[in-house]
Amino acid sequence: MRRLIVIAALLGCYPLLLVAALWPAPVLFGVAAVASYAIECVAPRAARPLPELLGKVHLGTTLRFAARETMALLLVARTAGADSPWFVALAAGVLAIHAVRALHTGLAMRLRQMLSMMPVTTRNLDVSALRIPKMPPPPLRDARSLPFLFLDVLPVLGAVLGPVAATLGAGLALVAGLAGALALIPYVRRAAPLTDTARVLEVVGEQVERYKPEVILYFSGATAAAYQARMWLPTLERINRRAIVVLRERGMARHLESTRLPMLCIPSSADLMSFRALANARLCLYVSNVGRNVHMLRIPTLRSAFLNHGDSDKEASFNPFSRVYDEVWVAGPAGRDRYRRAKVGVRDENIHEVGRPQLEGISTEGPGLPYRTVLYAPTWEGWNDDLFHTSLITMGPRLVRALLDHRPPLRVIYKPHPLTGHRAKSALRAHRKIVAMIEAAELAKSKARHPSRAEGTEPRIRHLIVTGPEPHLYDCFNECDLLISDISSVVADFLASEKPYAVTNVSGLPERAFYERYPSTEAGVLLGEDLSGLAEFLDGEDTLARARVKLRSYLFGPEYPDALTRFNAAVERVFSGS
Repeated sequence: MRRLIVIAALLGCYPLLLVAALWPAPVLFGVAAVASYAIECVAPRAARPLPELLGKVHLGTTLRFAARETMALLLVARTAGADSPWFVALAAGVLAIHAVRALHTGLAMRLRQMLSMMPVTTRNLDVSALRIPKMPPPPLRDARSLPFLFLDVLPVLGAVLGPVAATLGAGLALVAGLAGALALIPYVRRAAPLTDTARVLEVVGEQVERYKPEVILYFSGATAAAYQARMWLPTLERINRRAIVVLRERGMARHLESTRLPMLCIPSSADLMSFRALANARLCLYVSNVGRNVHMLRIPTLRSAFLNHGDSDKEASFNPFSRVYDEVWVAGPAGRDRYRRAKVGVRDENIHEVGRPQLEGISTEGPGLPYRTVLYAPTWEGWNDDLFHTSLITMGPRLVRALLDHRPPLRVIYKPHPLTGHRAKSALRAHRKIVAMIEAAELAKSKARHPSRAEGTEPRIRHLIVTGPEPHLYDCFNECDLLISDISSVVADFLASEKPYAVTNVSGLPERAFYERYPSTEAGVLLGEDLSGLAEFLDGEDTLARARVKLRSYLFGPEYPDALTRFNAAVERVFSGS
């Protein structure tokens, strides 16, 4: 509804501008023009994706600005006459503004192209020898040149005051636009050497050789999957060997948390294969099975180990593709048993139990009273129906509704999987419905009057929706008393807290068959699609505490030595050749 209102308001300004120009009514024209500019400014944020929608029906941004300028010309023609020299000068000035915009767009696109053509980008490495230019201010580096379009506010509103003011406004806009466009030229000139592939590879290679990396964390994938590499960075910072991160997608480093580890992004497979600065490394760690892994797997001097990005009962944790790696590293005995049962060709002697060092900061204490907190963390819909484990589509909104309506009140933390909606739009619709429900609950409480705590009443419960990297999943673990999730590594990792959890049974398997197929759920309550088991989980007695402690050891291995020590020992074993 809001989007329709904004579109109607924006497009409604143009008939009014036309009437005011032909009348002529300069004051009315000025009011309509100011309103149209104001809506143009707020529309991209208030009614996303408005610009894209209007562009698809041939009412794009440039056309709207040109239409407003044309009506300003009509206003001048009606007030000063079409044969007035001021009218001719104004028309030429308006055309010149668009020519300057075209010049700026060309320069901005060339600058972006040069920077995107860099064969290697880095982080935490000294590549000052490349003299990478600083980026120009945002208005100048915008390749769409939208700020330059808004310069026409000077001649358009100047037309309200008369032809002289409009022409002077066009002149000022032209000078400002030309100055902005020319300001990009030094940036373009300084960026030109960055397209020299041989030179860039040489400079970056020298810095990598100086660092002498021993362990490589390799990652390729969509930005939404950046969490898969992000979870291993703190661990690699703490091992006894020098680690480096190798990425394949441009801009991926921006989606990884702050780390002191050096990072390289090498998009071209040919450049990666010829980048000899990594030749001295002995171990390459992989966190996901993607086609681009082959570019590193081909290096015979590197021993490959598959870490995965979680330890769960999902099929991804015993994928047949794992056979291509020299080793498969799992958290504990449960991971080894998955490969044994699956019989996908991974030899038992190539499986190594290394613990799960990321879990060290997870607390076994929940926030507890004055209210309990439930974390609902559903998985995504998977790449195909065989990997479908999400409860979002079949029961998510009903489950969250039950949590919000529960008495005594519960605090709800909702954290969906980062890839939610990538394959099934129904999952995205369910997600949006849940978000709307939680936001409505928050709004209702904020409108209600709440007496102070001193009067003995309950404090206000603030629900939380987590759709980005912060707060971290493990922070959410520490903030909750109970977990509801699907078959995923979230369930396994939560066992580190030893707190109660429930797992959704979207497959409809009988209870015994479900627990046998998904061992990580054995110490949890099973929730049916009709929400059976939910009341017992929320209000019943916790009888599974001992089972959770036992299952934790099965999933993650022994408590002593700790997980980081075991992980570090696995790395050292590769270097010792044993």
